[in-house]
Amino acid sequence: MLHELTLSLQFGTLADAAPHRAALPRHKVARWIRHALQSDAEITVRIVDTEEGQTLNRDYRKKDYATNVLTFDYTQEPVVTADLVLCAPVVEKEAKEQGKTLQAHYAHLLVHGALHAQGWDHEEEEDAQVMELRETDILARLGFANPY
Repeated sequence: MLHELTLSLQFGTLADAAPHRAALPRHKVARWIRHALQSDAEITVRIVDTEEGQTLNRDYRKKDYATNVLTFDYTQEPVVTADLVLCAPVVEKEAKEQGKTLQAHYAHLLVHGALHAQGWDHEEEEDAQVMELRETDILARLGFANPY
């Protein structure tokens, strides 16, 4: 059963937003996230440039670099509420390095972030294996290859 999702999709200031907008049609973003949900959710997805991504990672995680996805989870019950911030230049670079389409990498990172918003983590090796298996299963159901 797919859960209800209230989605806000935002694009920050990007030098070349066109490929990112093309890879992230709203209906697909909603579908990818819904497949990762175990309850109803209100999620904001924001696509940002390197500067905004680095600022958020530095201010909230004390890591002074832009990362691919940041999950800000606020509640898990009765509704999951979270912000998923994806750094477009990092996602694009990783997709090229990994030989994936931009869309496939965004789908993986959105599923990954949605799982984090529900309390999943990968700090311990065993948790990482369980989370990766869950991501792989969700992505397979969405028609994407194993991201690992």
